[in-house]
Amino acid sequence: MTELSDANQLATTRRPVFTEESAAYAKARMALLADEIELRRHMTRVAEQRRSLPPGPIIMKDYRFLDADNRQLRLLDLFGDKDALVTYFWMYGPQRKRPCPMCTNWLGGVNGNAADIRQNVALRILGRSSVERQQAFAHERGWRDLDFVQTIGDDYANDLGLINEDGSENPALLVFKRDGEEVRLFWKSEMTAEMADPGQDPRDAPDIAPLWSILDLTPDGRRSEWYPSLSY
Repeated sequence: MTELSDANQLATTRRPVFTEESAAYAKARMALLADEIELRRHMTRVAEQRRSLPPGPIIMKDYRFLDADNRQLRLLDLFGDKDALVTYFWMYGPQRKRPCPMCTNWLGGVNGNAADIRQNVALRILGRSSVERQQAFAHERGWRDLDFVQTIGDDYANDLGLINEDGSENPALLVFKRDGEEVRLFWKSEMTAEMADPGQDPRDAPDIAPLWSILDLTPDGRRSEWYPSLSY
């Protein structure tokens, strides 16, 4: 294993563009830079730990889906020619007039990267509404690179605990791995609301939404009283 240089020492090589900064700003920024280096390293360790997970459980249930051509597909079929499958179940069931704003925000960012993502893994967006209805909303948003499928029945959503007693839905991000003619769970987002820190929304680490990652760079950060909308 390569020995890493001390983060504090690396931070001393900082070269500020605007040299008019105060000594207090320079000192605080250098300390922050050292922590940012350590954060990057920790994120790398977590990603390596994720990739090193033992084989996940085989998906035994025969979940079925409908694609844009009204073809019935198995979970294995969603892989196409790839060995890994990223799926996102979004909150746009038939009972909803409009999709969840945060799901919409996240999918907007994914759409911009979907063509690149699909060079490496399969990517499917799952919903309880018909593919036609999902695609109509995608067209409204200008999304062109997302592949929507409809879950047949509610076994998938119910087994994952995604439908609440009042009929509302929860989102779910799951990654599956092909194992011959079988499918294994590779990773599922498992940070629940009960795991959220005080005063914070429940979220994954690293945060998968570009919205929040960019706002984290700003003076006010994530404003607790603000949430994305479908229109402004």
